[in-house]
Amino acid sequence: MTRVLVVEDDPQLVRALVINLKARKYGVDAAPDGATALRLAAARQPDVVMLDLGLPDMDGIDVIRALRGRSRVPVLVLSARQSSDEKVAALDAGADDYVTKPFSMDELLARLRAAVRRTEDAPLAPEATLVETGDFSIDLLARRVVRQGRDVRLTPTEWHLLEILVTNPGRLITQTRLLQEVWGAPQTHKTNYLRVYMAQLRRKLETDPSHPRYLITEPGMGYRFEG
Repeated sequence: MTRVLVVEDDPQLVRALVINLKARKYGVDAAPDGATALRLAAARQPDVVMLDLGLPDMDGIDVIRALRGRSRVPVLVLSARQSSDEKVAALDAGADDYVTKPFSMDELLARLRAAVRRTEDAPLAPEATLVETGDFSIDLLARRVVRQGRDVRLTPTEWHLLEILVTNPGRLITQTRLLQEVWGAPQTHKTNYLRVYMAQLRRKLETDPSHPRYLITEPGMGYRFEG
């Protein structure tokens, strides 16, 4: 059974979500605030977290950061905040998707199924958790990159992009897939996001960012990692 943690302080919305999720055979835990959410996440190990940003005790962005410090669990943000800056902040903090209130239950459930699918489709095999190149190493479990003996600081978005590429070595990952997995379906046309973040990754990892050896662009199609 797929277990969902709902983090929301609106009792009516929580009730609606619990009813709909249980009707579809999901296991559900609910938390009215950030502190309870973090305790339940540690104790119950949910498969997906649905998170409101406007919590009574802490900002949802801080909950995302705390979760990302110890887990790769998919996080679906449910929020009335509609500005691009708010959405980017949540996604940069490590959210997997962003659903704006009010939303249709069908759309939310479709996003939930997609998040579960992505997790099931990309398990990390033990032998693939350490990636070594001639210039840097990546520890996927520890979420750590080392170059020339020093830790490389990556933003959550940079890490998410790098993780997708290095766990599919030699395979072309399309722009659409990267945008969908990192920023969510509504952003699939914003290829400028990819260009900016890939340039940042190359500056941090490549010896010659203008002539990359590891993070390769396939013009008009996507990117691939060559180890």
